[in-house]
Amino acid sequence: MSNDDPHNSGRLSRSPARLPGAEEKLTPEGFARGAAILKERLKDLPGGPGVYRMISDKGAVLYVGKARNLKKRVGNYTQMARLPLRQQRMIALTRALETTLTHTEAEALLLEAHLIRHHRPPYNILLLDDKSYPYILIRRDHPFPQIMKYRGARAKNGWYYGPFASGAAVYETLGLLARAFRLRNCPDTVFAGRKRPCLQYHIKRCTAPCVEHVTQAQYARQVAQARAFLEGKSDALLVQLQNAMKQASAALDYEHAAELRDRIRMIAAIQARQHVSLKDSLDADIMALAREGGRAVAQVFFVRGGRHYGGHAHALTVDAATPDKEVMESFLAQFYAERTPPPLALVSALPADPALLAAALRQKHGSRVTIRAPRKGARKALMTMALRNARASLDRGNAGRKSQAALLSGVARLFGLIDAPQRIEVYDNSHISGKEAVGAMIVAGADGFVKKAYRKFIIHAGDAAPGDDISMMREVIHRRFARALKEDPERSGGPWPDLLLIDGGQTQVKAVCAALAELGLSAIPVVGIAKGPDRHAGRERFFLPGKEPFSLPQGEAALYFLQRLRDEAHRFAIGFHRARRQKALAASPLDAIPNIGPARKKRLLLHFGSAREVSRAGVEDLARVPGISAELARVIYQHFHEG
Repeated sequence: MSNDDPHNSGRLSRSPARLPGAEEKLTPEGFARGAAILKERLKDLPGGPGVYRMISDKGAVLYVGKARNLKKRVGNYTQMARLPLRQQRMIALTRALETTLTHTEAEALLLEAHLIRHHRPPYNILLLDDKSYPYILIRRDHPFPQIMKYRGARAKNGWYYGPFASGAAVYETLGLLARAFRLRNCPDTVFAGRKRPCLQYHIKRCTAPCVEHVTQAQYARQVAQARAFLEGKSDALLVQLQNAMKQASAALDYEHAAELRDRIRMIAAIQARQHVSLKDSLDADIMALAREGGRAVAQVFFVRGGRHYGGHAHALTVDAATPDKEVMESFLAQFYAERTPPPLALVSALPADPALLAAALRQKHGSRVTIRAPRKGARKALMTMALRNARASLDRGNAGRKSQAALLSGVARLFGLIDAPQRIEVYDNSHISGKEAVGAMIVAGADGFVKKAYRKFIIHAGDAAPGDDISMMREVIHRRFARALKEDPERSGGPWPDLLLIDGGQTQVKAVCAALAELGLSAIPVVGIAKGPDRHAGRERFFLPGKEPFSLPQGEAALYFLQRLRDEAHRFAIGFHRARRQKALAASPLDAIPNIGPARKKRLLLHFGSAREVSRAGVEDLARVPGISAELARVIYQHFHEG
């Protein structure tokens, strides 16, 4: 079973924020001050459903909650003896209360999930790695539909199948489907320009509809068979193909019979690899919760049409005193905020009000969903497997955090920091002789790499000479921290680093320190890391302002950790630089023509086959393309012939 671990140090998303006020001593006076603000607001609060937000003195949202009765729910926060310590601290920090009235409690639940995703309040249960999942899409906007991987909003006209746990799982399934059903995977522009079959046809992964090796009706049957398989109707499909194979064999059409035999074998192989032992073609998400202290993991398995499409373990921040039913309700509301749920969600712990949550999801997505906790049989076995995965992921995360904490403490000792750094930012640049110069910032913390905090910079260079690495690094640092100061001038809650690690030597370190000094941020520690003689990995030298460079002995754990950070920044920078180069190489001449957007560009390429053929066309030929007026046809012609 596929399981993406959120605690793997190479794949981590954002770390949980420290709770505001957690280090301060809670006093009755502090709580009374916050409670008095709530009591004052209670005077004009209605008794209907809605959402409330606790606001700090800096305007930050501390907590978002929903209520069937706003007046009664907010009133509960004014009684200190009835609140756990976490909520007492929250009230002590509260300086304002904002409310939004809703028509129903279901609307309040949806709004609460949206506001939690938007504000990420530190006192809420937070879904830390709210990743998107890819789908398989069979498009419906072409006579010969394309099959493809798709991620994002369902804006394209087509049939969607999934979600899959990862892009790799989609590509693996697409490869198997190509061998079984031979649908085209090429984009429309390539399809329109083909004069003879491509390699996919020759290796029997496409039937070459681009050159009419199959009719539209024959290709439609291929599409119908692929859809039937993806919708869990593989048993009926196998019977249909077996009957067709027998008929072809009886008619002495052995070549077609052999093709059908191979297709049957491939479908059976896919079915064996992904099939879940269930009596029905289940469409469900399996969600299991494992907890320890203030950390939790929600393991999700995707089962569609009775086949397992993989799973992912989502990290959560929770209060140890919060019951499982509230944690599960908050997770489901956030998880399905932007995802369409399947007809069934099987959970290890029923949410506080499953009927309310189901009604809210139906209102949000327009589809009915049932939320159940399995009690016996194959579904219970699936849940047991999900629970084992959740617990294993949580244990790995705890072990990883202990190891990461030891490494960060080692970095603090190595560079003379007062405390172990909780946020390390690593910077690197990439270019070829100054062309397509880019900068990259990666972030690591207590939970490993924080990939949602990574940043890319397109370097403008200005008056600097091409390839001037010092000017490039200075520009990246200045832009990053000038923006940080603009967004958080008091440095109270923004993502401020405890250490900057620069890929470079003494010169780069001096440039970074100068850029920070211009912004009044000289207190941020800066360290340069450069490869040793002959750029030998393992003999790195470290550069600190005002100190002699030094190296670490081979085998030092901190050395390997810092190498991994530097290599991740290097990978990220090179990947961005390569993407920029490829984009420049793939730029179409049509992009430079005024009033030619993506839609008209697509029509021109579909009509003529390539940009080169567009450049050779006359005004009258151009004007025949739908959406291209006579005036625009003259503009296109002049662009290519009068430039």
